[in-house]
Amino acid sequence: MSDPIDRLLDAAESGKSIIKNRDILHFTYIPDIIQHRTSEQEQVTQSLLPILKHSRPSNLLVYGKPGTGKTLVVKKVINKIQDRVEKSNFPIKLVYSNSKEETTLYGLLVSFGRQLGLTDKELPGTGLAISEVFKRILTSIDESKINAIFVIDEIDYLAQLISKTGKDILYQLTRANERLKQGSLTLVGISNDLTFKEKLDPRVISSLGEEEVVFTNYNVEQIKKILEERIKEAFIPNSVEEPALNLCAALAGGEHGDARRAIDLIRVAGEIAERQQSDKVTKEHVREASLKIEENKEETSLKSYPLHEKLVILAIMKAGGSSTGEIYSSYKGLCKAVGRDELTQRRITQMLSEIELSGIITGRLIHQGIHGRTKKYKLTISSEMIKKTFKDDLTLQDIV
Repeated sequence: MSDPIDRLLDAAESGKSIIKNRDILHFTYIPDIIQHRTSEQEQVTQSLLPILKHSRPSNLLVYGKPGTGKTLVVKKVINKIQDRVEKSNFPIKLVYSNSKEETTLYGLLVSFGRQLGLTDKELPGTGLAISEVFKRILTSIDESKINAIFVIDEIDYLAQLISKTGKDILYQLTRANERLKQGSLTLVGISNDLTFKEKLDPRVISSLGEEEVVFTNYNVEQIKKILEERIKEAFIPNSVEEPALNLCAALAGGEHGDARRAIDLIRVAGEIAERQQSDKVTKEHVREASLKIEENKEETSLKSYPLHEKLVILAIMKAGGSSTGEIYSSYKGLCKAVGRDELTQRRITQMLSEIELSGIITGRLIHQGIHGRTKKYKLTISSEMIKKTFKDDLTLQDIV
């Protein structure tokens, strides 16, 4: 009987590789030409042009649904500007952070500090007040006499972090130049939420959105053109069938014109085709890829939750279509089982609303006559998916 590992390795070595450059299918790849975004590239460039004249540009807000090219365009513009100013004596420093990837406001600010060159000794990873972290960042900018550009991707998540902590850091960031004497700070916020500004403190709105650029959704035909260019560079010739290309464009375009989803689909479909030792990517491979991506998205989302959110999700799973009170009672039992102190019912009610925003659970208001109203929650994903994802968590192993 042949060894299963050797069998797969032998097949991989002898099989045909249809993807010749995987990097081109990664979301961080910046192509030489960004298609269907000429106007947006011009607007972002014009907004940041003052840097070339050795002056501080206005703060900029960039809006658009996911996968519409916002981050791609901003990064490309700033990279090109940085290439030019490096040849002059006007020092700029690009600092990039994605709010969604930072679970705390402290972590986000430390990420900025590290990119400015602050060491762990100068800016510890824990233990300081938020105001002190911010002060040290501004001191670093001033002492280095640099013109910093803070690009905050998915800035809507930063606004959520701020609302949870009650800190007015976004207001302080927009007013930072009033405290800087020898350096400057420009904010470039990238948001997936077109209503983002409406949720902000009125004091922040005028200074944050000094300039705005809106990215419209791609249509199916535009996504098809983007895919054709990526396929030409990433795959060997004639290895992606036309119906597979059309299905990728239709699936991504049918949602809200998400080019990133289209590129993910063709990449995963290509990987599936290679594993099956097929020399072409077919519609069937794309359908399989679509199912796999959806499953992975749910799993990644579940894994990213802190412990108490995971306990709340398990409480809903065990209580099934229950009211806030019943979920809280189930949650308290789970806390006891894993030896953790429970949070207050008020905090759990707030947490349920936050989890509902992610789409993993859904809530419905129920009128109970003289007893008023209550909200009942249920899962939108399978219990099997939750069990499969949480069974690797050592704290939750015994209660899943």
